[in-house]
Formats: sequence, C-alpha cells, structure tokens
Amino acid sequence: MEPRSGLRERKKNAMWGRLKATALQMFEERGYENVSVAEIAAAADVSKATVFNYFPSKEDLVIGGMKHHIGDAARVVRERARGKTPHAALRDRFVDLLEHRAPQTGLSDKPLFLQVQRLIQTTPSLLISAMDYRRQSAVLLAQELMEEGNAPLTSRLVASQVLHTQHILVEVNVREILEGKPVHEVYLRALSAAHHAFGLLENGIGDLMRRDTDPPAADAGFTPEGCRIGYEPGRAEAEEALERAIEVQGDEMVRALTDPGRR
Repeated sequence: MEPRSGLRERKKNAMWGRLKATALQMFEERGYENVSVAEIAAAADVSKATVFNYFPSKEDLVIGGMKHHIGDAARVVRERARGKTPHAALRDRFVDLLEHRAPQTGLSDKPLFLQVQRLIQTTPSLLISAMDYRRQSAVLLAQELMEEGNAPLTSRLVASQVLHTQHILVEVNVREILEGKPVHEVYLRALSAAHHAFGLLENGIGDLMRRDTDPPAADAGFTPEGCRIGYEPGRAEAEEALERAIEVQGDEMVRALTDPGRR
C-alpha cells in the first residue's frame, strides 16, 4: 500500500498542477490583467483560499518558480572548487544546464514553459517582476563575493556582468523556441553563443569593435551634454494630463447638458 505521506504529496502536486494549468489557460485566453484569482478558483472548482494556499499571489501562478532560483548563482559560486573563478563556475554551470535542456536556460518546448514565456513577453507587470528576480539574484551573488573578502564595487560589477550576460543568452534561446525552432537545433547555437559570451567576459571587450571609418555628423538636436534641444522636463507629461482633463470635463459637460433633469 502506498504510504499516506506519499499519497498526500501526490494529491498536493495534482492540485498545484491543476490550478496552474487553469490559470495559465485563462490568462492566455483573456489576458493576465483581466482574470481574477476568484475566477480562477471558480473555474478550478475550489475556494479562493485554496488557490492562495498553493500560490501566495496571482503572480506566483505564472512566475513563482523563479523564486526558487534566485540564490542559484550565489550557491554555485560559494560551492566552487579551490582555484576556480566565479566566472568559470557560472559558465560551467550554465553549459551543464544547457546540456540537460533545463528550463531556466530557455531550452524547453514543454507547453507549460511556453505558456509562461508567452505571458511574460506580453504582460508588462510580469516582465518587471521577472527582471526584479534577476536583480535579486545579482544582489545575492555580489553579497557572496563580498563575504569572500572582495571589494564591494568589484563584486557588484562581476555579479551584474556575468548574470546579465547569462540573461541575454536565455532571452535569445526563449525567442527561438517561441518561434517554433526545435530544441535540439537551438541547443547547438546556444552552446556556441554561451562559449562566445563567456569568452568575451573572460578576455575583455576593450579592443573590440574599434571604429575604422569616420563617424557620422553629430545630431544637431542634442546639446554637448546630451540633452535634447528645446526639451522641458515634465512639459510633455503636463500637456498629456491637461488633454485628458479637458476630455473628461468635456464628457461631463455633454452629460450635464443632455441630462433630462436640467429641463
């Protein structure tokens, strides 16, 4: 007979999958912002409280899994072998994840992964949250480097550069997968791109892309300090707000003039 704890875990996993699948389907059909947690609960035939028992927030229904990977980079660096640099440790880890087609590298064609990626790409609030998870990962990595005795500025620069490079590699992979390209085909390009990208970090970019032609004429629309000529901070925003106010007031005036109670 199956152990009770095992059965309980399977039931929890089944409910987790059911809620997530229901939510993703509704988000894709109607848009993330247009679906409430209460509607997801009703569609899954559970209470709203049950949804929150499994997913602390609506956002977690889509990108909650990213929270579990925030500390990955710091852990990889902390556990690296003697004599190995943070750069080499993170490079080797990323290449290994590519080989195993790990979702966090962007190399997955599973329906759930594709749904999540499509929603992130089309929902600004989710995209911002995903970016913040990456920021938190860089902060933790920098803290780990500082705890090893490295200078704060250098630690932050190394963490930011390595993780942002990795992020760009993942973005490229996701884009190709969403375009319908086979995972095995994307993997070959992804592996080559990873070695190229981490190679740039290792060897530096100081002498890359040196200009060998004359530059174009300077843009006359900008001052030497880089400010656009004639630009007044806040003016465009103020004009837009004024137009909205006039539009709203105009609508109220029309309603007032057509109000039968005024006759």
